[in-house]
Amino acid sequence: MNEELDQVAELAGGFFAKFCAPHEARWGKQQHVDREVWTTAGQLGLLCASIPEEYDGGGGDFAHEAVIAIEQVRALAPSFGGVLHSGIIAHYINAYGTEEQKRAWLPKMASGEMIAAIAMTEPGTGSDLQNVKTRAVKEGDDYVINGAKTFISNGFLCDLVLVVAKTGDEGSIGDISLIGVETADLPGFSRGRNLEKVGQHGQDTCELNFENVRVPRSNLLGSDEGLGFVQLMHQLPQERLLLAVSAAATVEKAVQVTVDYARERTAFNKPLFAFQNTKFVLAECDTLASVCWSFLDDCVEKHLKSELDITTAAKAKWWLTEQQCTVVDRCVQVFGGYGYMTEYPIARMYADSRIQKIYGGTSEIMKELISRSL
Repeated sequence: MNEELDQVAELAGGFFAKFCAPHEARWGKQQHVDREVWTTAGQLGLLCASIPEEYDGGGGDFAHEAVIAIEQVRALAPSFGGVLHSGIIAHYINAYGTEEQKRAWLPKMASGEMIAAIAMTEPGTGSDLQNVKTRAVKEGDDYVINGAKTFISNGFLCDLVLVVAKTGDEGSIGDISLIGVETADLPGFSRGRNLEKVGQHGQDTCELNFENVRVPRSNLLGSDEGLGFVQLMHQLPQERLLLAVSAAATVEKAVQVTVDYARERTAFNKPLFAFQNTKFVLAECDTLASVCWSFLDDCVEKHLKSELDITTAAKAKWWLTEQQCTVVDRCVQVFGGYGYMTEYPIARMYADSRIQKIYGGTSEIMKELISRSL
């Protein structure tokens, strides 16, 4: 942290506390945030913070994105999908897009006018991206896209979606390409139901369908077809590191709210915190929080120097999300029955945390990646 990052943290914390946290219950019922919150975030400079200023981004680096993500957790405002939009999707475009694509999409993403999603997972294909069924076939100056995607975060509101599709028939990773699809009034594009999830109720997650959807061939991301799998592999470490950031911040927040509760709540005429078991549990959880931050800081430093490899990113994503679920579960136990009531933040954190071990690459896939380096 430095003075500039402290200022970003203060700005982001204020935004999430004022414009997001008070609306979480309502957003959970409607299963998506209000669109206006995106333009508010854009006006404050909290979107695309690490995208170059020439594309109306903040001109910062990964540390800026991490600080924003941490403040979102600290404010107990999980629904806003800005981390995915700014820290992941914008970087695909910035890294692989043409100058025309960057100037068409990134400024609108930075302002909040254009909300972005990325469509990888399909109803029958999860982690095995090489076997996606969605196809993009060249026809004149267009691609004609057919297929279905599911579990798409920001899918309900998205104006731009990066679609993982097959553009070849060789049966190899060279078949996969990324294609930008602008969704406004697009024939053949439709959104399925907003999916009912165990947690993260206010973050829109839906199915996307493509039936003879035509987009210009100039919307291909990259210089040639068949680069999509490599592009995904190069960008996934940053996605996984952002999930690790959220995990470490959640561990910290869980310990904080539980310590506060244990000091206020009484049992047998004394505070819960007076019981040795409670103190020992929280001491262990707080120690894990310190270790999480230490490991995360090391990974972020490496990433800022372009030294974070796939294996270390996988370790961070696996271990930190595992600790998140473990610590939150132990904190729920301290709350007792109230820990199971959604009016208490620890209950919502419990429901929200479980997906962390699945999306962005399951814990099992992370271990497979790690094992390849042994």
